[in-house]
Amino acid sequence: MDMQGQRVLHVTQAQAWDALNDPEILKSCIPGCDKFELTDPNVYNVGVAIKIGPVSAKFSGKVTLSDIQAPNSYALNFEAQGGVAGFGKGESQVSLHPHAEGCELKYTVHSTVGGKLAQLGQRLIDGAAKSLAEDFFKRFDESLQAKYPSNEPETETETKPVATVEAAPSSGSVPSWVWLALLVGAGAVWFMVR
Repeated sequence: MDMQGQRVLHVTQAQAWDALNDPEILKSCIPGCDKFELTDPNVYNVGVAIKIGPVSAKFSGKVTLSDIQAPNSYALNFEAQGGVAGFGKGESQVSLHPHAEGCELKYTVHSTVGGKLAQLGQRLIDGAAKSLAEDFFKRFDESLQAKYPSNEPETETETKPVATVEAAPSSGSVPSWVWLALLVGAGAVWFMVR
């Protein structure tokens, strides 16, 4: 599954970069996340509990950052195991760019999964994935606004989607939104961005 998208964040590029490197902020923004810990330089262990339709599982994963170009971009690789519920792995490219309203976050993701999650109906997965991603971006924007309050009153506090382009998922593949929202920041979208 390949996907790309972009979001406008209402903070400076440096502030967005700092927040995307703060494990506590990411942990609080990823739905169901109970662990987002730095274990080695640029390597994070992640724990997430999710429910999509009839499948509930606790996923444990690892996110590794590379090609770090602070405060502009980085790449990340992720892998997660959820027992019989499934597994996922993939890679993502994330970049930040100045924007008139703050900065713009752009991302591309490629991921694959297996197990019970891969057997769910695509409509169910797509709906859950989009909901998780929107929840992540809403929480992330709220965290940014709390950490970096603006001097001028904001009329809208939610992250504004600029454009999202999603490829049609291939058979047996969970959309990258799931893994981006759950692991990035980590990635994600992620959902997933250093």
